[in-house]
Amino acid sequence: MYDRGVIRAAIAPALNSRLALAGGFACAVLACRPVNEASPETPPASQTIDTPHFAWPQWGGPRRDFHLPDIVLSPDWPPDGPPIVWTRPLGDGYSAIVSDDERLFTMYREAEEEVVVALSRENGATLWMHRYAAPIDFGDHPQGYGWGPRSTPLVLGDRLYAAGFNGVMHCLDRRDGRVIWRRDLIRDYAGTVNRWGYACSPLAWNDTIIMLVGGKGRSVVALDARDGRLRWGRHDFANSYASGKLIEAGGRVHLVCFMAREVVGLDPDNGARLWSHAHENQWLNNISDPVWGEGSLLFLSSEGDGGARVIELRASGPQITAGELWATRKVRISHRNAIRIGDFIYCTSGDFGPAFFTAVNVRDGTFAWRHRGYKESCLLALGDKLLVLDEDGWLSLATATPESLTIHARARLLEREAWTVPTVIGRRVYLRDRKTARAIELP
Repeated sequence: MYDRGVIRAAIAPALNSRLALAGGFACAVLACRPVNEASPETPPASQTIDTPHFAWPQWGGPRRDFHLPDIVLSPDWPPDGPPIVWTRPLGDGYSAIVSDDERLFTMYREAEEEVVVALSRENGATLWMHRYAAPIDFGDHPQGYGWGPRSTPLVLGDRLYAAGFNGVMHCLDRRDGRVIWRRDLIRDYAGTVNRWGYACSPLAWNDTIIMLVGGKGRSVVALDARDGRLRWGRHDFANSYASGKLIEAGGRVHLVCFMAREVVGLDPDNGARLWSHAHENQWLNNISDPVWGEGSLLFLSSEGDGGARVIELRASGPQITAGELWATRKVRISHRNAIRIGDFIYCTSGDFGPAFFTAVNVRDGTFAWRHRGYKESCLLALGDKLLVLDEDGWLSLATATPESLTIHARARLLEREAWTVPTVIGRRVYLRDRKTARAIELP
């Protein structure tokens, strides 16, 4: 039986040990199945990318939710901070670092080219590079934060999927960088040309790669993972900067898309609309990933007058309705992420004014506390602690509870703008800013 419409977290693409192999490519298989009533907050194994233990295959990590629940970290760091394993130069960009069991992958800009690069995990050495021309139209994309890639690659089977600043997407052989297929998402599907570039990170579903594009009639597209052909494209929503994610509602999987003026739930098999709810700000900048969790609650936030809101998804038979539980303009997340632990959302809130590290009750919007000691930051939940990287390059280890925020250790490891979410594999943390990549070892 299904859990009468209570929605369980399902926050990563489907790829499990029951892989269907075709020509060496791993195809994800996920079936709708009854909800496990015993642990509603834990995504089932079949809804994570099944990778070697030491891997980080996609935006947000193995479960696409910025959580590594099984790690145990010491609260004590050496006086000079965690040991630095290696440092290397890297070009401009904000693309996060992903990994298979052997290599690291990321993207950067160098002059008029974009580069997809594979690095050694042990010393940061370049293993292979794929370069391609990526000229910038300065009328569409003014200077301010650089023109480096925003999107984070996806490792899936023997392939790597990567999308650049202009929306040009490549499928590469992850072993040597050989091009398997290429698509221009903006040109091919008349997508939204955003001021600050294309930012959606690829999402795997069954044997497709889902991308948010913003084209008329093709606002969201699913591409065949093997050859890049269009499997489906639907809707007229303008695109913003967020990436798609999967949740489970009423016993079925929903594709959540945070578009320029709304958040929508689609059927990932064909793009059919299941529900939608309005959310926009004066710049149409919806960037931070929505946060899904127990109680059928979806938290979303953006800068400016968009503020934050929680939407409750309710199931009645096959129908899903999205109702607003609360909204506030006192929580404003620009392009960082938020973490939910229990009934509380933890985030740094603020756009052009002071930023507050904030704990807000996801059920009623009340504040537990607001801490002034941080600039805007990205977060990872590692076991019972938070790893926090602020935009000036300060990395902290903290414990956040509804009662307080405790800072255990802090060290400056990068330069401004350190906007990229760290990658954690074992106890090693991979970091980058707009000119440097660095590996450190946590105690």
